[in-house]
Amino acid sequence: MPAVVQEGTTYDLRGLTGDIDGAFLAGDGVARVRRALDAGELPVLPDADALRVGAPVARPAAVVCVGMNYAAHAAESGAAPPTRPVVFFKPSNTIAGPYDAAPIPPASEKYDWEVELGIVIGRESSYLSSVEEGAAAIAGYVLANDLSEREYQIPGDAGQWTKGKSLPASTPLGPWLVPADGIDAGNLRLQSWVNGEIRQDSKTSDLIFDCATVVHHISQYMVLEPGDVILTGTPEGVALSGRFPYIQPGDVVELEIAGLGRQRQEYFRKELP
Repeated sequence: MPAVVQEGTTYDLRGLTGDIDGAFLAGDGVARVRRALDAGELPVLPDADALRVGAPVARPAAVVCVGMNYAAHAAESGAAPPTRPVVFFKPSNTIAGPYDAAPIPPASEKYDWEVELGIVIGRESSYLSSVEEGAAAIAGYVLANDLSEREYQIPGDAGQWTKGKSLPASTPLGPWLVPADGIDAGNLRLQSWVNGEIRQDSKTSDLIFDCATVVHHISQYMVLEPGDVILTGTPEGVALSGRFPYIQPGDVVELEIAGLGRQRQEYFRKELP
């Protein structure tokens, strides 16, 4: 069910919308929620703390990703920093809630975490004429984990980004969607931990291509629709670097972006039927 959190209280949005989706965002949904909050028209959601937290955006038409968008991560991946955005897709059926139990694929040996800032699109965008138009197309931001199976993604003739990035529940989102005007997306701290040990600790100010530039660039090649999600890339500190082991059954991965909340996933080995 859709909800909004204000000053620690969770309010029920079902009187305004059936879900937080593209139609809601394109239909001035954020402004309508703000007006309802100011007018005291939204009921408190009972027992909110006992409910599962799902992804804060209902299944988007597209999950578009930008690779190697931090110079240090490109270096630890063995690549030079890109001179233009590297773009790929994840299926939208990979989206999971921020606290859901996380399956490691049955044959996986190199499952990797990636804390990322996610952009949520608020209006249809195609062939945008400027970076400023790119910024105006952003409805808000989310915390994301772009889980990646590196053995599928990279080596040999069979290595393909799509294979390594399309696994079930490999895109936990949330817990919150924060409106674009409520946060400085260009200066946010991103962190990840595995079993309580810090792995990544960077800032979005280190992005090679900032959020508005990313939206403008991608709009030259595809139509972005309201509710679509763009993952902007991960900073250094992943297992691919060779400095840390890959995710194992029983591991707990936590991720946080300042102002966007914190995720926690416990990992288990998915068994074949």
